[in-house]
Amino acid sequence: MDSLINAAARCLARGDPLGALKRVALRRDPSGLALRAIAMAQLGELVRAKELLRAALRAFGQKESVARARCVVAEAEIALALRDLGRPMRALDAARITLEQHGDWINAAHARYLEVRRLLLIGRLEQAESLLDQLEPSALPPSSQAVHQLMIAGIALRRLRAKSAREAIARAARAAHHAQIGALTVEVEAASQLLEAPAARMISRGSERLIALDEVEALLSSQAMVVDACRHVVRDSRAVVSLARRPVLLTLVRALGEAWPEDLSRHILVARAFRAKVADESHRARLRVEVGRLRAVLRPIARVQATAQGFMLVPHHAREVIVLARPAEEGNSPSVLALLADGESWSSSALALAAQASQRTVQRELDALAAAGKVQGFGQGRSRRWMLPSLPGFATTLLLPAPLPIA
Repeated sequence: MDSLINAAARCLARGDPLGALKRVALRRDPSGLALRAIAMAQLGELVRAKELLRAALRAFGQKESVARARCVVAEAEIALALRDLGRPMRALDAARITLEQHGDWINAAHARYLEVRRLLLIGRLEQAESLLDQLEPSALPPSSQAVHQLMIAGIALRRLRAKSAREAIARAARAAHHAQIGALTVEVEAASQLLEAPAARMISRGSERLIALDEVEALLSSQAMVVDACRHVVRDSRAVVSLARRPVLLTLVRALGEAWPEDLSRHILVARAFRAKVADESHRARLRVEVGRLRAVLRPIARVQATAQGFMLVPHHAREVIVLARPAEEGNSPSVLALLADGESWSSSALALAAQASQRTVQRELDALAAAGKVQGFGQGRSRRWMLPSLPGFATTLLLPAPLPIA
């Protein structure tokens, strides 16, 4: 390995892509192409970076298995940044095994972290946690330790464990400080801000306010009956009822929860559940059917009692009914907007996978949001990506969180 390649790899390891490009911008050999690709990726030129990596992969010989495996890992990271979540992971797994066999433990661990990040994005927390437990971060450099702690924080955030998430972010901040990589420090700060940001709106007895993750965690462990419109469940201290695939029932119980302890008229329930401006006999008949279904699924937690005007919730055990809603809701596409809020560009297929919805449904929501100016799309066909509009005067830069030197 010549001195320029070695120097460029060290620049990437400390998060200096411009320094790396100064040394390999004109190189056409496989190692030079690979390092240029990673530098371009850190600067946000992901499509060009992918092209360079594929060229490097073709140029490396079959005997250069370690270099080829590193290219596969770098390409997988770019695919993750592009939110190509449907991509098969077999090549990445094979590359990780190759790196482990040749003693490249740092890049092998990085490959494992990519698998964990993908699982987190699509909501498979148990699998992500299982893979993360197989890694021992103490033997890794500070940058990898910071990434490890960010993964722990990500799992804790999704499990609504604020204290664990805060402790993991603090450890990540210390590791990022030792690593002295600007992009990594920014990512840790973003995670810290996310933890302190409002996590939900609490609606109770006609009033509402924003609450942080700590309060959400405390509320879910309280004795109250909680209609969780964020996670699509209804729970009390004794039972949890999922309405993830019952949107009409979720809408009805949320409306009744917001009105509690008062009842809600049939007219309002029809308007909320079926989006009908005028309720006719068919709507009233359908409402009776859906209320019957709601009574059946809520039987362990509460009764839906008929009144002269409409219906009301009567909890079996709880003395309070509280509704948790998203901090900001935009029409019928809160899940899509929540995923796009990370600032990355997503394909419609990746959004469908992460939101656990059909691609056709997600595409309709994206088209409606684009028409309203709330999202923007670029590219054509399978390469089309979606993201939130950039703030005027600010550049949207995609920085990969852990540089991958090619030696």
